[in-house]
Amino acid sequence: MSKKVAVVMGSDSDLETMKPCIARLQSFGIPAEVRVISAHRTPAAAEQFASGARENGFGVIIAAAGKAAHLAGVLAAYTTLPVIGVPIKTSMMGGLDSLLSMVQMPKGIPVACVAVDGADNAAILAAQMLALSDEALAGQLSDFKVKMAQEVAEKDRHISEKL
Repeated sequence: MSKKVAVVMGSDSDLETMKPCIARLQSFGIPAEVRVISAHRTPAAAEQFASGARENGFGVIIAAAGKAAHLAGVLAAYTTLPVIGVPIKTSMMGGLDSLLSMVQMPKGIPVACVAVDGADNAAILAAQMLALSDEALAGQLSDFKVKMAQEVAEKDRHISEKL
């Protein structure tokens, strides 16, 4: 059985964006624990969660935040687990502010980062990380890629027939 994945959001308003992430993890049979922890409003909770994540059975942490999106970096500072950031689209800069807050990490505190609102890719990346030590999950990922290719081929056939 795979380790579980933490899906941590800076605000409950991020849930709609993160639903595809949660659904994708579930589709691979990966247990997910979903939390709301703020890097700025509950920093002690962020430290406590991240510092105990490995011992609590997590293999990867996915952190979603917008605006001053420091959640992924704060969590990464307190764990040796991989942390994947999901920048949330904002009204001010369309999510560029969130993206830069996640990718511009100082040396020694890496955060992997997906596209703005890239929740689905965060789940797939987490699954790929866990699959390094889980052959069954690696097989599911291979099947997933084959299915994606088949879907694209079907769309190509459909377009060719229409035109």
